[in-house]
Amino acid sequence: MDLVIVESPSKSKTISKYLGSGYKVLASGGHVRDLPADKLGVNVHRNFEPEYEVYPQKENTIKQLKKEIKNCEKIYLATDPDREGEAISWHLKNILGIDGDNVRIVFNEITKKAVNKAIENPRDIDMNLVNSQQARRVLDRLVGYLISPVLSKKIQKGLSAGRVQSVALRMICEKEREILAFKPEEYWNIFANISADGQAFHKAQFNDINGKKRKINNQEDALKVEQESKLGNWYVSNVKRAKSISKPNPPFTTSTMQQDAVNKLNFSATQVMKIAQQLYEGVNIKDEGLHALVTYIRTDSVRISDDAMFMAKNFINTHFGAEYYPKKANVYSTKGNAQDAHEAIRPVNLDYTPEYLKGKIENEQWKLYKLIYDRFLASQMVPAEYNTLTVNIASNYNGTKYGYLLKGKTLVFAGFTKVYTASKDEEDEDIANTLPNFNENDKLILKELTKEQKFTKPPLRYTDSTIVKAMEENGIGRPSTYASIISVIYKRQYIEKEGKYMKPTELGFIVCDQLVKYFPNIMDTQFTAEMESKLDIVADGEVDWHKIISDFYPGFLKNLEKANDGQRVKIEPIMTDIKCPDCGKPMVIRDGKYGKFLGCSDYPNCKKIMPYSDNPQADGSEKQEEILCPDCGRPMVLKNSKYGKFYGCSGYPECNKILRLNEVKKMKNPDGESAQTENIEENTIFYNSNGYDSDIANAEREIDAAAKNNEQSQNQAEDVICENCGAKMVIKNGRYGEFYACPNYPNCKNIVPIKKKKN
Repeated sequence: MDLVIVESPSKSKTISKYLGSGYKVLASGGHVRDLPADKLGVNVHRNFEPEYEVYPQKENTIKQLKKEIKNCEKIYLATDPDREGEAISWHLKNILGIDGDNVRIVFNEITKKAVNKAIENPRDIDMNLVNSQQARRVLDRLVGYLISPVLSKKIQKGLSAGRVQSVALRMICEKEREILAFKPEEYWNIFANISADGQAFHKAQFNDINGKKRKINNQEDALKVEQESKLGNWYVSNVKRAKSISKPNPPFTTSTMQQDAVNKLNFSATQVMKIAQQLYEGVNIKDEGLHALVTYIRTDSVRISDDAMFMAKNFINTHFGAEYYPKKANVYSTKGNAQDAHEAIRPVNLDYTPEYLKGKIENEQWKLYKLIYDRFLASQMVPAEYNTLTVNIASNYNGTKYGYLLKGKTLVFAGFTKVYTASKDEEDEDIANTLPNFNENDKLILKELTKEQKFTKPPLRYTDSTIVKAMEENGIGRPSTYASIISVIYKRQYIEKEGKYMKPTELGFIVCDQLVKYFPNIMDTQFTAEMESKLDIVADGEVDWHKIISDFYPGFLKNLEKANDGQRVKIEPIMTDIKCPDCGKPMVIRDGKYGKFLGCSDYPNCKKIMPYSDNPQADGSEKQEEILCPDCGRPMVLKNSKYGKFYGCSGYPECNKILRLNEVKKMKNPDGESAQTENIEENTIFYNSNGYDSDIANAEREIDAAAKNNEQSQNQAEDVICENCGAKMVIKNGRYGEFYACPNYPNCKNIVPIKKKKN
């Protein structure tokens, strides 16, 4: 019996299906060891060597794997085919004491052919890839572990920073400041409804005066153009007909997949990667069992294999006709800074069409799979062909020629658009079924002339889609990190969502400004991009990874010393019209470790605090939702906690009932089809029917424990004040005895052990 070790259980099930009874496939559950959580874990005095520790929760996994190894002839490490996967295999080899060199197998797709081919061609672990990943991990630890205490000291407790996430935060903050500094400028559009025969009218837009392009900036000029154009003689001054083509886009990379799925499917970037991982590892197809549907989903390459090219050619010729396949296969060039280690993201089997899989896999999985499938198929097809028309129209008044422009195009041959169209924001609005049959010098009839006042608009804020695109263009991060970067800065409450757009919070601005002030190189996009290039060089074996760190550390240490000597930043609270119930003075909005809350402006003389809502009522309480408590019938209110939003009974503390968001959704739609995955987008947390995320489980345990404790004595602890929010702590009973707890749970979850006096 041979043993194959992968990361995830779903991946192990899919591979087991392909390998058969001669192999046992087990999962490590991802990383098995890392730098310690409670200390730096990098020996800065010994060439920055990392001090790895096995995760406590993985000790049983390690024991099981060691036991299995004793009974196996050969061991194969089949973690993901990237730097992180290579590092996981290296850690496993060392921890498990696996002898021999040829233990590493890689495959870009989980198919029987690919897996068996990998088994036949094992290789050594690529230490260049491992060292590149080690360098990234050490860099991130040095930055995050050493800068975060500075932020907590200078701004407020509980803040943290990250090498790449902080640069993304700066991009979002700079965009917001650009928007705030924007001054709108007035301009006018003028449209003419014209016709050659008095029957079919077409809309032309003002463009020029006497052949010189003009922009109308005020009402006076707009009125003059309007009035004199009306009085002029209208005719066609020039007609230009041409043919144009639109070429298909290359297959998806991680970045373009995230962008397209966000735009077309309204998924978050985190949601896209979660579903894509399922499609790669294997999904349960009704009546067929587990099947992997797409190739590896963390890539910045647009290259595809010869087999994939041949598969696409046969499919297109069979299902669409030879005219839809190019004479020479479409080949796309990968950008110069891309790793190009893997293929682009594509289906592994074109026979699994979206039509065939409709209703046989989860709906969200189907939507993303269809997007990947269609994009790949379209990338191998011929361009779309159009007839285009540009008509210059003139109104001649007393020797002044007012020029108007009419453009349009019609589809002649669909080509790749037969299966795939551009994203919503890229679609052309001037495609018509037919184009007007205008000829030069035709006399025209003016039906009406309209004008409209406009103002230039500020640049748009980033969305999940556009921030991924911007990070890719600036060389920030890598395909596997985009979703986690976005997720982290949301969770840290440095940014918030306004509709689909990202907006920095006040805290986000302050953190960004302090980081830029004291760590200008870390916050510089070019510096971060150059660091990614250096990590690529390490992966190519051209430089020792220790040198990358040793070159970076001295300057970083000097900046760290300056930052520690800097002054503390005072965050001014936001005044509200809400009166303090205890003393009558105005309440202010403050930022705490677990989000915003209302505090009395007379603090520390008055320490009253209340929950904060985006839509507070006059008394400061949260707006009541149209959801009734299942236990007592009183209205439920939406609340925030460290682990996301939940509904709590407005009768608290008499009634301690809480409901998770997915439970509320089921209450509202009891007969609806329950999806496997619920996306709580505000916090990028996912509920999954196959098992809760560990953070969610911990949150549930805390909430359940709090509910039980609320039924017990809540004796006031006179001399103990919550260091997070200033409230008087209360005494509660827990599994291990009594402890002080903040009464403002779940907005504040501070607890302090009660130390028993020794007899």
